[in-house]
Amino acid sequence: MNSSVSALPLSTLDSANESLTLRLPTSLQLKQQLPLGNVLSQQVAVHRQAVRAILDGEDHRLLVIVGPCSIHDPRSALEYAEKLARLSHDVSDQMLLVMRAYVEKPRTTVGWKGLAYDPRLDGSDDMADGLTLSRELMLEMIRLGLPIATELLQPMAAGYFDDLLSWAAIGARTTESQIHREMVSGLPMPVGFKNGTDGGVAIAVDAMRSAAHGHRHFGIDSQGHPAVVQTPGNPDTHLVLRGGHKGPNFDRGSVAEIQTALARQPVPGRIMVDCSHANSGKDPLRQPAVFNDVLEQRLQGNRALIGMMLESHLFDGCQPLSGTLRYGVSITDGCLGFSPTEQLLLQAAERLRNQA
Repeated sequence: MNSSVSALPLSTLDSANESLTLRLPTSLQLKQQLPLGNVLSQQVAVHRQAVRAILDGEDHRLLVIVGPCSIHDPRSALEYAEKLARLSHDVSDQMLLVMRAYVEKPRTTVGWKGLAYDPRLDGSDDMADGLTLSRELMLEMIRLGLPIATELLQPMAAGYFDDLLSWAAIGARTTESQIHREMVSGLPMPVGFKNGTDGGVAIAVDAMRSAAHGHRHFGIDSQGHPAVVQTPGNPDTHLVLRGGHKGPNFDRGSVAEIQTALARQPVPGRIMVDCSHANSGKDPLRQPAVFNDVLEQRLQGNRALIGMMLESHLFDGCQPLSGTLRYGVSITDGCLGFSPTEQLLLQAAERLRNQA
């Protein structure tokens, strides 16, 4: 992965506040530099349709979004992807595994913002290189046969990757954003809206309703020009439960209460559970317990639970960003190692087979 589309020379220097503006390549330029191609484009289309079939109840499999909290090292991410591609074949009769290719990291205050922002991890913020490296990496994952997913945080960045994704997430802090709801209304893949940080689902329900409708909104076209964007609406959205300040919301009682609330709204009742964040008490090693609890609810007949999300890397835990990093260990949220992730998914697939 050594292609590069560089930022253009400095275009603006505002002496009043010393702000800088560097022009990035347009999304069209980067897509032309690193094209998806017809064969892989058809593969992405098939994967998107498979996700839709699960959401619509036409496919009995579980949808499992799994992979690093965020990618900081392309080499370890590709090693993980190779392992996941092999595992995917072993469980494909019961699960559709979608790899987390998260290249943006939301921050409560400040900190490393992700591969697309700062690919060298040194504060240089070479976003042109970050966008290029992120797209190259996603293409490599797709070539392995994997569907990929990401969280869409910065709407301007979405156009650099929207042709590659089979599923996307809108995070708890951005679900309430009108700009993100408008963006989702024009995306060609299924999207999960996370519940708000308070644990309530009303904001996510509003987001699903908004995204299902067409919009005319301010945006950027593929050539980088300001534009009026008209969208058709996205019918393929769903709720993602990730817990909140008051604690988890994956348990049977919480799910039943949320299903009742969804039934009163003109939105689909399908639910995914994020086994991390508040649902695991931010302890990555508790994710299997959450996963198995949700799986048991599914096995007992709750078909509204269409899938789960796991934060998983090559090795358990996390580490601070420093000059010396352990290979395959997250530098953002703590992750479950690949070996226990593999064991968890193989056992879950066997339980699902036995039920059938």
